[in-house]
Amino acid sequence: MKAIWKGTIIAESDDTVVVEGNHYFPEHSVNAELLSKSDTHTRCPWKGEASYYNITVNGVTNKDAAWYYPDPKEAAKQIKGHIAFWRGVEVGA
Repeated sequence: MKAIWKGTIIAESDDTVVVEGNHYFPEHSVNAELLSKSDTHTRCPWKGEASYYNITVNGVTNKDAAWYYPDPKEAAKQIKGHIAFWRGVEVGA
């Protein structure tokens, strides 16, 4: 699987975890140089509190386009150390 935005591969892995239709990529498969921490946080009743990253490619920023659960609840422990994408980031094979 690949996560691509603006023609740039953000993440690539054959070992994603799918939860609620979203592919969560292992942290080590994500190009961290393209990410910057966001102050945004949301809460899911069964996964816990999500934190977000902004993605910047060629000087253009996609705010809060990646999210992760730094300390997921027990029911979602399989996504610890994983990052998912949205807001125009194309995820596919």
